Amino acid sequence: MIVAIGTKNPAKVHAVQDSLIREGHTFISVKAKSGVNGQPFSDNETLKGARNRAKHALAMTGADLAFGLEGGVQETESGLLLCNWGVLSHKEGAEWIASGAKFPLPEQVANRLRQGDELGTVMADVTGNIHTRKKEGAIGIYTSGWVSRKELFAHIVRLLYGQYVTSLVQARH
Repeated sequence: MIVAIGTKNPAKVHAVQDSLIREGHTFISVKAKSGVNGQPFSDNETLKGARNRAKHALAMTGADLAFGLEGGVQETESGLLLCNWGVLSHKEGAEWIASGAKFPLPEQVANRLRQGDELGTVMADVTGNIHTRKKEGAIGIYTSGWVSRKELFAHIVRLLYGQYVTSLVQARH
């Protein structure tokens, strides 16, 4: 089976590959457009970005399945929360969605995002490392490495793929 990944970001690509390594799939990662702002600012916008990435990856590759993974933020009464969404699209039109863990960003980071900066840029300034979004991400920094960006997205990948496998089992009965 050919599985497309709608990004070239190593944290997201490895989240898919490592989670599904035992499945024997062939993986193709492509730079798929999210169709949303560079910094998605709600659950809905982040989910839309993931959905667009999955659909574009399918169209670009002709794969059987495609993952779209997107990170964003969500304003709440508890502050600005990091959010992550994923979509798994099947070539025949079926779709599965899942969201990941959420946690509040420090107020100085949140304020910069509210002023229009992207989280990756802010984290590069905070850490002095321009590749944070491709590695540990904000979640890795603000959990002292207890959870990495790859792990966060791997959780979403497993939620998505589990739903897909369940649909295959249910279709047989």
